[in-house]
Amino acid sequence: MGGKQKIGQVAGKNRRVLGDIGNLVIVPAVEGKPKAAQITRPATRSFCAQLLANAQAEKNKKPLAEVVNKVVPTKVQVKKAASDNLAPETVIVISPDKEVKQSPLSGRRKTKKSGKTLTSTLTARSKAACGLANRPKIDDIDAADVDNHLAAVEYVEDIYNFYKLTEDEGRVSDYMDFQPELNHKMRAILVDWLIEVHRKFELMPESLYLTMNILDRFLSVKTVPRRELQLVGISSMLIACKYEEIWAPEVNDIIHISDNAYARDQILQMEKAILGKLEWYLTVPTPYVFLVRYIKASTPNDQEMENMAFFFAELGLMNYKTTITCCPSMLAASSVYAARCTLNKSPLWTQTLQHHTGYSEDQLMESAKGLVSYHLGAAENKLKAIYRKFSSPDRSAVALFPPARNLSPTNTYTTTSS
Repeated sequence: MGGKQKIGQVAGKNRRVLGDIGNLVIVPAVEGKPKAAQITRPATRSFCAQLLANAQAEKNKKPLAEVVNKVVPTKVQVKKAASDNLAPETVIVISPDKEVKQSPLSGRRKTKKSGKTLTSTLTARSKAACGLANRPKIDDIDAADVDNHLAAVEYVEDIYNFYKLTEDEGRVSDYMDFQPELNHKMRAILVDWLIEVHRKFELMPESLYLTMNILDRFLSVKTVPRRELQLVGISSMLIACKYEEIWAPEVNDIIHISDNAYARDQILQMEKAILGKLEWYLTVPTPYVFLVRYIKASTPNDQEMENMAFFFAELGLMNYKTTITCCPSMLAASSVYAARCTLNKSPLWTQTLQHHTGYSEDQLMESAKGLVSYHLGAAENKLKAIYRKFSSPDRSAVALFPPARNLSPTNTYTTTSS
């Protein structure tokens, strides 16, 4: 019992001692308000700082009469001030007796240093180093086809880059020396007849260009007697039509248009022989695929320009020398250039065309002169399938146009009729 009483006495003393510690502050009541119960709280550093700040604020308070004398801005004035570009440090004092004044400090930070930043300077230098600053403007020829899924705008540049890389795989070299019974005149007669057949069947232009490619590639790897040259031609067209057309001509139609010169079995056997020699490799870039792209880069939706370019391209297909010396992309680009010269387009060759074709005007000059020379002799040529085809109104009668004077060659290519 004695021990418990001692413990209680000690505890009581401790409580009284804690109550006497002077770290409590009595907050005074504000004047004019009824006295509330006194609140005590520890006088920490932050609390002391707050008390000092409140005391300073009480001293800085202005009398009520001074506040009443000032004019309070209306809502319209507030909106007007907000609509202006508020510059930093701009103070506007509105008074009924005084005009609006601006603080002298307002104009100090408005003025910014005029001059290029380091980033813009470095960007300009890097562009100049890479040649981007002086790069000519290239028209976006695919902008109108963004919503056309068949145009494949996302991949069209990659597709034509691939065509340029692989076009040499479908090219042929000079093969007439390996054909003892054939010459370039016989080939021209066959091509002239195939163009007539193509027009008679109303086939797609892709079929004609693929027919020429299959024919030349087969003649470059297989010796063909003269009596079978037409058989090779119609079999090549049959293969091309099966590849390109939705409704290809039947074998009986081929037999009929060739005046029953060959039997059905002969045509089918030659078709099999051609595919075997070419190893069924028919997906090749012909001049047609390049023509479509280059005409679009020249003057899109110009029917006269399109027909003129195809006219020169078919003249080049008929001529054996042009076929073996010009790759498909160069033949297409030369045809477009010759067409622009014939139709007096200005300029004759644009930066957009040079970008998409990869050829400059000087690189196309020689082959374009050859195409114009064929145009000069087309009316007197004995083989008139191309001339008749492009003299019709549905082809804008482009064959009747006068040849381009600036490309009239002094040393022309040998024409087909010679």
